Amino acid sequence: VEFVATSISSGGDGVDQRADGRRYLADNPFLKFNNAQRGYVVCDVSPEVWRTEFKVLDQVSRPGGVLSTRAAFAVENGAGRLVPA
Repeated sequence: VEFVATSISSGGDGVDQRADGRRYLADNPFLKFNNAQRGYVVCDVSPEVWRTEFKVLDQVSRPGGVLSTRAAFAVENGAGRLVPA
């Protein structure tokens, strides 16, 4: 399991989903989430579980962007698979 995040501000405000993002998900069944908004991930790691929240901003080109959690996933110790958190 691997978590990958976008940059916080490179490339402008971003969008929830681009056309090629939908194609990546359709062509790669092992991918569970794709998003093109600007943001970062927050990871909470314990011996039992690794939880990741994907935080996104609705805009980064001007002050006042609204932060939200776009998705959250977890990996239980020894499971080797991703589940919604």
